[in-house]
Amino acid sequence: MSSLLSRYATPLTTGLFLVSLVSGIALFFHLGTAAFHGMHEWLSMVLVAPFLLHVWKNWRPFLAYFKRLPMALALGLSLAAGLAFAWPSLTGNAGASANPTVAMVSIIAAGTPTEVAPLLEKTDAEVVAALKEGGFTAADAATPLSEIATASGQNTMALMATLAAMKAK
Repeated sequence: MSSLLSRYATPLTTGLFLVSLVSGIALFFHLGTAAFHGMHEWLSMVLVAPFLLHVWKNWRPFLAYFKRLPMALALGLSLAAGLAFAWPSLTGNAGASANPTVAMVSIIAAGTPTEVAPLLEKTDAEVVAALKEGGFTAADAATPLSEIATASGQNTMALMATLAAMKAK
């Protein structure tokens, strides 16, 4: 390995890990989510390259860890923790552990403009008019919002953005 790669593998791993650590903690506590989400995802992906360089640079000492019980325990516990978090989504039993924002969007999207209008402090006619103005041509007071979006050739999240803008007025 060139001395340049050897010299920067560990410092880059450390620096990118710290970025991932700080952004991950901020995301966990829902602080600056818009600022940290993309940063966390992308720079965590960039972290893979210096991590692999670091492992390559330290290959022999790294292999020595596999001869001892702590590495097997750490890897086993890490795998078990990862599976515990992923299992509900992998098996389709997400239920209460699903993202509550997504769950609420689904609940609201199943409602009609007449049912959702009171949440927006508007009349059903105002909701239908705003949806039509927003390009949801299939809007009517008795059709579920998700069906309005689909029939109008748009997605539900675009419809939700239109409703949110209406509430902000």
